[in-house]
Amino acid sequence: MFPERIETERLRLDRHDAAVDALAMYDGAGRRRSDTVGEETRFLQWRPHEHPKESHDVTERFRESWEDREAATYAVFPREGEDGAGEYAGNAGLHVDWEKRTGTLGVWLRKPFWGRGYSGERALALASLAFDRLDLELLSVGALPDNDRSLRAIEKYVDRLGGRREGRLRNWVVSDDDDPRDMVRFSVSRAEYDASDPDPEVRFVADLPDGE
Repeated sequence: MFPERIETERLRLDRHDAAVDALAMYDGAGRRRSDTVGEETRFLQWRPHEHPKESHDVTERFRESWEDREAATYAVFPREGEDGAGEYAGNAGLHVDWEKRTGTLGVWLRKPFWGRGYSGERALALASLAFDRLDLELLSVGALPDNDRSLRAIEKYVDRLGGRREGRLRNWVVSDDDDPRDMVRFSVSRAEYDASDPDPEVRFVADLPDGE
């Protein structure tokens, strides 16, 4: 159902649990090693991993959600020609609520890969997955109200997709520290997506060859 690999002009998105092991993930998301640990963690809805075992457990949850057809989480890699080509740049996901016919986007990128437009590029690819392949009716995405960088990026690609900013939802999410936090929500309907005709450069690969 979910393609094992998605290729865009500059990015390769591979099924996370098959492409990145716990130690590689810990190098990016671990509290002692991550290059995004710092004041930016206040914008995360999860806390940096305390040890490789925690990264392993998160990877297992990615696998279970994939196999249950509840969510597709991809490891993000810049393609050849990009600075840091082949490096683990972060992860991107699409969570599916089948009863509501709604997909919800998520992304986390390591700091060295900020400012390149990768968030928007993967969003267009996952919008194509949601609407063109999975036949969903709505795509949603949110950011914390004080995360100006993410809000600007979301506004840009949601506008391209023909969507809208819905507003601020109070106490909408609960972070790993158990504190409820507000969320600014954006959404794109199927009709808006079709009318926008974003035509992203996307290639879905159902199965990966052995050894890849």
